[in-house]
Amino acid sequence: MAKDPYSVLGVARTASEAEIKKAYRKLAKELHPDRNKNDPKAAERFSDVTTAYDIIGDADKRAQFDRGEIGPDGAPRSAFEQAYRTRGNAAGGGFGFEGDPMDIFSQFFGGGRASGAGFGGGFSGGGMGGGAGTGGGRPRPRGRSVEYRLTIPFEQAARLEPQRLTLRTGKTIEIKLPPGFTDGQQLRLAGQGDPGPGGAGDALVTLHVGPHAWFAREGDQVLLDLPVRLDEAVLGGKVKVPTVDGAVMLTIPAGSNSGKVLRLRGKGFTGKDGTRGDQMVTLLVDIPADDPKLKAFVESWSEGRTANPRDHLFK
Repeated sequence: MAKDPYSVLGVARTASEAEIKKAYRKLAKELHPDRNKNDPKAAERFSDVTTAYDIIGDADKRAQFDRGEIGPDGAPRSAFEQAYRTRGNAAGGGFGFEGDPMDIFSQFFGGGRASGAGFGGGFSGGGMGGGAGTGGGRPRPRGRSVEYRLTIPFEQAARLEPQRLTLRTGKTIEIKLPPGFTDGQQLRLAGQGDPGPGGAGDALVTLHVGPHAWFAREGDQVLLDLPVRLDEAVLGGKVKVPTVDGAVMLTIPAGSNSGKVLRLRGKGFTGKDGTRGDQMVTLLVDIPADDPKLKAFVESWSEGRTANPRDHLFK
């Protein structure tokens, strides 16, 4: 069962967006699978943290969760579940129905509002359907569809790793991610919903890619901002770079500026045609804040100080 997202991130329900983001980044770095390869509990906590941030890190979803419209896993609550939330429960007085019981009955069982005659005729021999109240020869209704929300860790989504989903019946199933799937795409799993006289309904699974501490997604590409030292930018060299498949070595050309984009082929998301996109690495030259030797060198570098790299902006 999904855990309360505020508790998972260790923040109060009144926490600001900045406080939530700060807590998520701290935990994501501590629990990231690359740092805890032999610790399954850390991997489980990382998944919980990702799911929690996906809920309360988004203003709209956070509001829906706070109103009780979605659960801690992001799955929408059914009309019946929402109707079952009472003022008495909020005050610690237990559960009960709010509103017209006939409306709640019709929402839960999928039919129209029951009248006195229709309600009495809708049962036959101790069960629903088949009696005079149902019209006799009408098809027996299937069970209702059940909606789920599946948050997939960023790297696993890029690699299309199969995901496991526990249904509310307690059954656990494996879901194969379709190539080229997008955030918010819905999968229909036939016969995995609630049981009914005419057969089980379906499970509707909405896919979401969990946020990442330093990766971002753009289509089938993975984006990464990579800090580099001044000497690495000026002289060039090889540096270690994280990817969704693990760390690789990247060659930085000599004389690279901040904003230069380098490409790592095949390190992105899997597209609809089954091929992998690329990882685009944007270099950010990191200048030491207080280095007297560097400052003295720049002050004496007369050739470099005469050029104006902004001249083209005024032509």
